[in-house]
Amino acid sequence: MQFNHYGGEAARLAAGLVNALPDADLVPVLRAHGVLRPAPDAAGVRELRRWAEQGLARCFGASGGRPLDGLALEERCAHVNALLATASTTPRISLHDGTPHLHYGPEDQDTVVHVKASTAAALAYVVCSAGAHRLGRCARAGCDTAYVDTSRAGRRAYCSVRCANNDAVARFRAKPA
Repeated sequence: MQFNHYGGEAARLAAGLVNALPDADLVPVLRAHGVLRPAPDAAGVRELRRWAEQGLARCFGASGGRPLDGLALEERCAHVNALLATASTTPRISLHDGTPHLHYGPEDQDTVVHVKASTAAALAYVVCSAGAHRLGRCARAGCDTAYVDTSRAGRRAYCSVRCANNDAVARFRAKPA
């Protein structure tokens, strides 16, 4: 499944922020997902952590969850709507690179405001254009990684091939001989 830059990369940024360790530097996470604005100060980092922990995380389903059986659609939409209300900015058409495209706020907005608006809009885009089930948590026991399912079939259950393989090996070894 192909998403546009905001629907895909900003949704993956949301997952990246949710997956960042509590004491990890968020700047590499932001840079890896195309946020090239000035790094947030300490207060901005705290605000982004709070945004990830109290808002974004809820959109990916329960921790240690089974992603396809996660939140009910209504509940997931309510979570995304709450994020949109909190991060509301005025979308604008930008021509900064010569091609018209959508920005979820003014180009000179603060990094934290930009990240909040972009991630909220991206999760809404994924839910509306691809389906809420595309936001999930890894099904492997002990892994709590949030992910955006960009597979063609949309039935991904693991955050990575490694987790899928580890889980398959564990299930095989657990079978009685």
